[in-house]
Amino acid sequence: MTVTIVPAANTLDDWRSVYWGADFQLSRSAIESINRGVAAVQAIIDRNVAVYGINTGFGKLASVRIADVDLATLQRNLVLSHSVGVGELLEPNVVRLIAAIKVASLCQGASGARLSTIEMIVNVIAAGLIPAVPAQGSVGASGDLAPLAHFVCALMGEGEFLVDGKAVPAGKVLQDNGFEPLVLGAKEGLALLNGTQVSTGLALKGLFETERAFQSSLISGAMALDGFKGTRVPFDARIHALRPHAGQVDVAASLWTLMEGSEILASHKGQTRVQDPYSFRCMPQVLGSCLDSLRHAAGVLALEAKSVSDNPLIFDNGDVISGGNFHAEPTAFAADIIALATVEIGSISERRGT
Repeated sequence: MTVTIVPAANTLDDWRSVYWGADFQLSRSAIESINRGVAAVQAIIDRNVAVYGINTGFGKLASVRIADVDLATLQRNLVLSHSVGVGELLEPNVVRLIAAIKVASLCQGASGARLSTIEMIVNVIAAGLIPAVPAQGSVGASGDLAPLAHFVCALMGEGEFLVDGKAVPAGKVLQDNGFEPLVLGAKEGLALLNGTQVSTGLALKGLFETERAFQSSLISGAMALDGFKGTRVPFDARIHALRPHAGQVDVAASLWTLMEGSEILASHKGQTRVQDPYSFRCMPQVLGSCLDSLRHAAGVLALEAKSVSDNPLIFDNGDVISGGNFHAEPTAFAADIIALATVEIGSISERRGT
């Protein structure tokens, strides 16, 4: 299966597929918007006006003008100076997902990245080359500069790729696989470093893995109740119609269906207890709340993954506007919600066995 990345159009199912191993490609429909953004950057350079991120310094040096001859060096140095991550390397499936989400952001044309640069990301990943990205380096939720710098360094031939589980110098890996090192154009270093793709990729990993844990808890809960010779009466739809939280209603219906036709359930009909322990009875309420939370987080992350989280942003009329889309606060809240849901899924599962 191959996921096609279309500007502002990809779904959670697409990212789930990429995480679980699907390839991805860039839609040709993105070329016009990409080229329009590149042209806007070049027009700024040609007009000889100072615009942050294109021909100025960064941060406190934003008022320092950079000569046209030094623009490529500016972008290269920006990437190298931020490659200061530490810790264990991110798993290959997470890095692939990060790459896909970064392509989804860049292909909307608001970052000014060239088509050749975006295609290199796609082609390198398609060749099975995984940039070595340390897991630690982002400060709070204020963007993913350090880990994305390591990602870009590998494309530049300065960083490392993962080969058979080991970090190998990127220059040799690129050469062995027929790739020329990436030479950054104006604004491209900033466009590639700015963003929430690492935070979002990690949060999506948490979501997708928790989805499986949730499904397992639901099935094992029904099996445990059956083995306990309990009743499915607490899953009666009439109970949940009086407190109709969507997750609660859906979990109750699933549990009712899972126990449908059980020979064990039929064997003790009429011999049920007054009520079963609440780790069984309250599965709809507890797991349903987890489901509602996961659905909310999923909605946030689906929107974030198809958004542009760069700064500054380039618009169709040539305006370049600085803002704060690089801040990952929506993703951070979603990740915390997923963590809370994961704890509760584990908690009620553990209580059923004691």
